Amino acid sequence: MAEENPPHRGTSPSRYLATRLSSLKPPLTRPPNPIRLLRSINRTQWAFFAVAFAAWTWDAFDFFTVSLTVSNLAETFGKSNTEITWGITLVLMFRSIGSMVFGIAADRYGRKWPFIINNVLFMTIELVRVTSLPGWIAKDKLRQADPTAPTTRGFTQTYSQFLTCRALFGVAMGGLYGNAAATAIEDLPPAARGLMSGLLQQGYAFGYLLAAAFTRGLVDTTPHGWRPLFWFGACPPLLIILFRLMLPETETYTQAAAIRARNENASKTFLAEGRAALKTHWLLLVYLVLFMAGFNFMSHGSQDLYPTMLRSQFGFSQDQVTITQVIANLGAMLGGTVVGFSSQVFGRRLSIIVMCVVGGALLFPYTATSSTAIIAPAFFEQFCVQGAWGVVPIHLMELSPGAFRTFVVGTSYQLGNLASSASSTIESELGETFPLPGGDGVERKFEYGKVICIFMGCVYGFVVLLTVLGPEHLGKRFDVVEGDVAEGVASGSGTVAEKDSERGAREEGVVVGRA
Repeated sequence: MAEENPPHRGTSPSRYLATRLSSLKPPLTRPPNPIRLLRSINRTQWAFFAVAFAAWTWDAFDFFTVSLTVSNLAETFGKSNTEITWGITLVLMFRSIGSMVFGIAADRYGRKWPFIINNVLFMTIELVRVTSLPGWIAKDKLRQADPTAPTTRGFTQTYSQFLTCRALFGVAMGGLYGNAAATAIEDLPPAARGLMSGLLQQGYAFGYLLAAAFTRGLVDTTPHGWRPLFWFGACPPLLIILFRLMLPETETYTQAAAIRARNENASKTFLAEGRAALKTHWLLLVYLVLFMAGFNFMSHGSQDLYPTMLRSQFGFSQDQVTITQVIANLGAMLGGTVVGFSSQVFGRRLSIIVMCVVGGALLFPYTATSSTAIIAPAFFEQFCVQGAWGVVPIHLMELSPGAFRTFVVGTSYQLGNLASSASSTIESELGETFPLPGGDGVERKFEYGKVICIFMGCVYGFVVLLTVLGPEHLGKRFDVVEGDVAEGVASGSGTVAEKDSERGAREEGVVVGRA
């Protein structure tokens, strides 16, 4: 049974650093039967997981609609590919605002209503671009008769409006990850969390897969160009909202709220907990932001410009790009699930490091194979990228202070996104310094593959270094007890060590009482 205090608590800096390599030794616990783990999850827990998975999937779907239509958007707005990638950068930059606002709201007022409001905002911003649809259709008919006639195509008619919409999307999308992770995982049986963490993270890869498929079906197959893809993206959040309305609060949050309710001023207690958490865990929070910056550089650096590379550098058709992206994301989904589950046996940090090393070895074929044989390295490269990511949700939750789990998980993730927000723009800018011969005179070709390969090699090295130096709390319990909810809040004159001891004793009593 895991201790409540992390293994590194109370160790000196020199002792901590001296144990970073030895602590990578895998526990090699007997792997649980995955079928038995899945059967241990009750219907309510499955419902929480399903609604969180659906929301995270659609978050990824909308994000990748821009990555998959960079060339189309550049043609519409008369801009370069690099200028269009600022739409990706702005989303990543503004997501940190949403994560802080909705993260604090979810920890203070519950997981349910911030989740619903978040999705309402997400859907509303998307629908803004559809409000002038009837007029646009009428003018489109007029344009067929007179090609010189002006046309209004939804709200986003200029490059500036496009960037504004993407920035607002960043706020809406940023609040989702922390809440989704807490909703999906915190009530699960401890033994099932590694497996389900890997499955949850694959909502990202599944969203990318759906975006690739619907891009092929909706983009440039109608007179409306790329816009039907974005209109379609506004619909599923309504179903996700209805699904969440039918579910209660998570049991973990309900217990925390009951404990806070015993105090005369719950808001004052919540703020006191926040001050104590920042005072006690500030170094951990800084580490998690850097850690997630590396992971976001890893995913966006390997994915965002990849479709553009396939089309521009290797001359792939739209069908070939779609097939490559779908196969790559099947590898991603498999990798996240397998490695997330395996991290229960081999440890969180060691699992991440192995995936980074193998992924680094695959970079050259991933970016230099110019035929359709690139499908194989794309499958295995994304297996490694999302394999490492499959460990992230549970690893972050195990390291986070319990009273602020949603805020810490969501904000560290989105501040990492902020730090890595310019990854696609950086790659595009650098790629354009390596022009290729053979352009058609309209679209210039650039050697994006070389830049992606070098960039990702540096990112893998950074993530490995941070993972080796970082902490791990494999198997941490999420049971809510008063000491956890009011962590660090002065309730007497005892020392931190004494309070930790008392908390551990209370939790042992809780566990024994439940056995």
